[in-house]
Amino acid sequence: MRPGEDDRASLDAEFSDLVAAGWRRWTHAAWLLTRDRDDAEDLVQQVLTRTYAAWPRVRTLDAHAYVRRALVNAYLDGYRRRRLLRFVPASHDDRLLDRRLDDEGEAAGDRTDLRALLATLTPRERAVVVLRHYLDQSQAETAESLGLPPGTVAATLKRALARLRVAATDPTPQEVPR
Repeated sequence: MRPGEDDRASLDAEFSDLVAAGWRRWTHAAWLLTRDRDDAEDLVQQVLTRTYAAWPRVRTLDAHAYVRRALVNAYLDGYRRRRLLRFVPASHDDRLLDRRLDDEGEAAGDRTDLRALLATLTPRERAVVVLRHYLDQSQAETAESLGLPPGTVAATLKRALARLRVAATDPTPQEVPR
């Protein structure tokens, strides 16, 4: 072995452990954001590629928090670039994802309802709700992840929850731009 190969192997093993520990949760969070299984996996892979490139620096930080923030930022950046309305009908792939995620204790029907409700939110509102309620981040952590003041996070969450309450009682919720 050449000098440095042991170090690289050690770094690769640490990164692999990070991915193994977080993949399922990150992919599910990305699915809640993008509302599409393939887009969610692509988003996580894109973020992990960038994280791997910065791994020698990132490994000394809270790597899970770094990936969560990068995931939300990449999602919001992609939305800003596209800015187009896209409706994603329930598909066979979504039902497969629902079955795959059933061991997290949620019924597939509830998850489909959640997906439809999240579709009524703007991307920023969706990101705040996912970070606060799915990834269990505090208001301060969510603010840091999104690069927003804590007051903006609180106002956005309040507005999003109000919209979710209305959408939950409306038999035909309207999707907003992804």
